[in-house]
Amino acid sequence: MLSFQDFFTACAGLWKTERTYHSVLKGEIERSYTEFEAKSLDLSEKQRILTGLPSNSGGFSGITIAIDRILNEPLAMPGFSIAFDTRSETGEEVSMRLNALFVPDAYVTAKNANLEPMPLPIAAQVPLEPNGEVIQGFYLRDRGYSESGAIAGRFTYQPTRQTLEMTTYYSRSIAVDQMRFVKPDLRLRTIVTYERPTDGSPPSIIDLVGFGVEHKQAP
Repeated sequence: MLSFQDFFTACAGLWKTERTYHSVLKGEIERSYTEFEAKSLDLSEKQRILTGLPSNSGGFSGITIAIDRILNEPLAMPGFSIAFDTRSETGEEVSMRLNALFVPDAYVTAKNANLEPMPLPIAAQVPLEPNGEVIQGFYLRDRGYSESGAIAGRFTYQPTRQTLEMTTYYSRSIAVDQMRFVKPDLRLRTIVTYERPTDGSPPSIIDLVGFGVEHKQAP
C-alpha cells in the first residue's frame, strides 16, 4: 500500500501511455499515444503556484489556503512539473507544460462558514468511513487542460487501492481523471468528462470516456 507521499514519489519519472477515447454522445472512438515526464516541485515552485492564484482562492469561491502553514510542512503538499506530448491516430499533436500541486483539506480554510462545495458526479463520490484513510483536498494547476489560466479541482486519494482521483470543474464541462498503481511501473488511467449542469445538480451526462495503460520507463 502506498502512502499519500509515497504515491507521488512513485509517480515521478518518464511514462509512456496508449489511450482509447470513446465519444459517448457522438459514438466515435479515437486512440492516442502520449509520453510525459513528471518532476517533483521544490519549495519555491510550490510557493509560486500558491501565491499566483487570484486572491489565493484556488478558483473556488469562499476558499482560502493556509499558505504559511503548508510552506512549513512542504512534504504534506506534493507537487509536480508535468510535460507531455500526445499524438492521436489522426496525426494531431498536442504538447503542454504545467505545474500541479495537491493541497489536503487540512490546509484549506473557508471564508464563508456556509460554503457548500460543488456536487461531485456520483461515480466520483467515495465514502470517508469506516477506516478514515481517504485523503481529500484541492488540486491546483497553473494551467488547465481545456481552458487557459490557473485552475483548481478536487482530489481524493485512497491508499488501500493506491488510487488518485482528480475532479476538475471547467466552465462547460467536468473532468474526472483517475490513476491507479497496479505495479510500481504500471498504472491504469481512466478519464470521464461530463457536461456541466447549469442548475448546480450533480453531473450526469457523460460526453467522453478514456482508458489508458501507463508504463514507467527505466531511468
